[in-house]
Amino acid sequence: MSLAVAIQMDPIETIDIDADSTFVLALEAQERGHGLYHYMPSDLIFRDGRVSAFARPLVVRREKGNHATLGNGQLIDLSIMDVVLMRQDPPFDMSYITATHLLEHIHPSTLVVNDPAHVRNAPEKLFVTHFDGVMPPTLITSNAQAVHDFRADYKDIIVKPLYGNGGAGVFHMTPEDENLNALLEMFTAMYREPVIVQQYLPEVRAGDKRIILIDGKPAGAINRVPPAGEARSNMHAGGKPLAATLTQREREICDAIAPALVERGLIFVGIDVIGDYLTEINVTSPTGLQEINRFDGVKLEAQIWDAIEKRRASR
Repeated sequence: MSLAVAIQMDPIETIDIDADSTFVLALEAQERGHGLYHYMPSDLIFRDGRVSAFARPLVVRREKGNHATLGNGQLIDLSIMDVVLMRQDPPFDMSYITATHLLEHIHPSTLVVNDPAHVRNAPEKLFVTHFDGVMPPTLITSNAQAVHDFRADYKDIIVKPLYGNGGAGVFHMTPEDENLNALLEMFTAMYREPVIVQQYLPEVRAGDKRIILIDGKPAGAINRVPPAGEARSNMHAGGKPLAATLTQREREICDAIAPALVERGLIFVGIDVIGDYLTEINVTSPTGLQEINRFDGVKLEAQIWDAIEKRRASR
C-alpha cells in the first residue's frame, strides 16, 4: 500500500544522517513508495476543529550535504494523511504537550506514531514508576530534606531533572559531596517540577543499555559506555556505543512492560537498563536504530514500518 506520511520533527537540514533514527524511518518509508511531507511543531495549526500544518513534500537520500529535498510549503489538513510520525526531540515541555493535544484530534483516523495521548501520559522517568520490581530505589520530590534522607540511606545518588533529556543536568552526588544544597537550589531556580533522585548504580561503568521495542517486542540493543570520569552514558554526553545482546533479566523487564506498550499504541519505544534495573522508558522520539543496525546487521526501521502498516491496515 502507498501511504501519505507526514513527519513532525525538528529541521531536517541539520541532522546527522549516520545517526538519526528519523532519517532511516523516512528512507524506509520512501523505499516502500510512501509519500513524505515534513513540518515542524511550530507549523501546526488548529482552526475551527481542524488540525493542519504548513508542510513541504520531502525526498531523502543517503548523501551527506544533500540528504533532503524539500518542496514548496503548503497548508495540509493532517486528517487526510494516513500516518503522522511525531519525531521532534524533547524537552518534554508544554510545547511538546500542546502538540500531543492537537494531534489527538486526528488520531486514530490518521495513525499518529506514537499515540499522542499516551505519549503525553508517559513521561520517560514517570512512566517507569507504574511497573513493580524493575526500578532502582527512586525518589521524586521538591523537598530538600527528603533528598538528604534518601542520600543518607543510599550514600551514592544520582540527581536529575524530572523532564530532562540527553543526559543534561544529571549529577552524581557522593556521600561527602558538599554541593547537594547548592544543586537543589539551582534546580529549584531553574525548574518548577520536582527532581528525580536514584541510587547510583556502579554498573553504569560497564554501560547503560538502550533496548528498542517494536510493538512491545525487543528488537535489538546497544550498550552505551560512559567515558572516563563521566557518570552519564548518553551518546550526546560522549557515551560510546557497543554491540549488545539481551540478558534474561532484560527480557523479563521487556515482558513486564510489553502489554502496557501495546495497549497504549506505543509502537516504537526505547528503554534504558543499567545492571538489573530499568531507568527510563522513552516514547517521545527514541533513538539508536542506526547503531543497532550496524552492529547486528538488521534493519529495524523496516520492522517499525511493518508494525505501522499492520496497525494502519487494521483500522
